[in-house]
Amino acid sequence: MEKVTLSVSGMSCGHCEKAVKGALEGLNGVHHVTVYLQEGKVDVEFDATKVDIAALKQAIEEQGYDVA
Repeated sequence: MEKVTLSVSGMSCGHCEKAVKGALEGLNGVHHVTVYLQEGKVDVEFDATKVDIAALKQAIEEQGYDVA
């Protein structure tokens, strides 16, 4: 199990949090997601044999947010 913290810009409300969390949790291999709106950060715990960081970033970007 791996854990990564991604910097996400553009999140400002509960809807943003749900969109990002839902997109990540929908990926095979993602086990836990915590969104920190105020900090603009997302912690993701995932199985690196099933999903990679590029896929995590793409899922967030598809919701309309920028990932650093």
